[in-house]
Amino acid sequence: MAIPFSYNVRSIAARWKTAIVSILGIAGTVGVFVAMLAMARGFQATLIASGSASNSIIRRAGSSSEMDSGVSLDQVRVVSDAPQVARNSEGVPLSSPELVVIGAFQLIKSGTDANTQIRGMTPLVLEVRPTVTMAEGRFFEPGLAELVVGSNAVQTYRGLELGSNVAFGGQDWKVVGIFNAGGSAFDSEIWCDHTVLAQTFNRPNNVFSSITARLNSPTDFGAFKDALTSDPRLTVQVEREVEYYAKQSQMVSTLIRVLGFLVAFVMAIGAVFGALNTMYSAVAARAREIATLRALGFGGGSVILSFMFESLLISFIGGVLGCIAVLPLNGFTAGTMNWQTFSHLAFAFRVTPGLLVAGIIFALFMGFVGGVLPAVRAARLQVAHALREL
Repeated sequence: MAIPFSYNVRSIAARWKTAIVSILGIAGTVGVFVAMLAMARGFQATLIASGSASNSIIRRAGSSSEMDSGVSLDQVRVVSDAPQVARNSEGVPLSSPELVVIGAFQLIKSGTDANTQIRGMTPLVLEVRPTVTMAEGRFFEPGLAELVVGSNAVQTYRGLELGSNVAFGGQDWKVVGIFNAGGSAFDSEIWCDHTVLAQTFNRPNNVFSSITARLNSPTDFGAFKDALTSDPRLTVQVEREVEYYAKQSQMVSTLIRVLGFLVAFVMAIGAVFGALNTMYSAVAARAREIATLRALGFGGGSVILSFMFESLLISFIGGVLGCIAVLPLNGFTAGTMNWQTFSHLAFAFRVTPGLLVAGIIFALFMGFVGGVLPAVRAARLQVAHALREL
């Protein structure tokens, strides 16, 4: 025979002060746990969103990112002539050779300088990456010192508003447009003409950091990769653009998760001790009630189940409150260093249903750990001894 669950609900209400301490402890732990996972998820999603299933990125063999890669103009021509590369209505191969450099720009919030990724290219990139659209102004003109700025970059760095003049690399530039890249890493970048950028940073005009090629179909990737890696004229590595950016996100997102788990673990220890204290106090205060229940025929298993339910109910309430508290972070924009490119990247927290479920499960786990020993103790109370106190 099971003890009615309404008994536990009334018990929590009667001892609400001690219950609140446990609830708040669990809520704080769950809030931190979910917030850190949302941060890692947002960073990872921002980078992965930069890739397209139809695009491949080609870099020098052995390079870890675009920053330490070099591809010559002759190699660009070989890649562009591959039959798997799509062409526009004018028959021009949709391949975008790009030069990537780092420039220091002042952050609006802190006033300190941060590394910003500057990408030199041609206007053909808008056909290679059709998800990128101009939100304001226009795209840069080839051969001119003009900039187009990502929607996150204009909100992150000072002096990048539409129409403003910017000086870096010993060159004066004019911001002529703001583009929207759908919340991807490109939104944190500055784009300009490759030739002007190469001259400004004293780079050879015929050397690029990478090539992004748009294929006729995502299924052409295998044949495309085999053709390039087996060509004796090339020494390159070929990756799907999505996979490349997924790898870029691994280091920082893993670091955030590890730190989040460590912080949550330390806080969880405190929350579990809080739950233990609450449940042990409940057992001590309700010794006569428990003895009466046992005398009425409720077995030890029923007592254990009753107290475990009470502990799990407290932890569930705490978990729900923690999840509710972290919901306003969804979409909140933050910034951190991308250690693969050493550039500042703006990203948005992503509080997903999956993370909220994980938070609730984590809360229930803390409630389970904190409720087991008090529940067993309650079941082992000596009925006769407890009844003598009536």
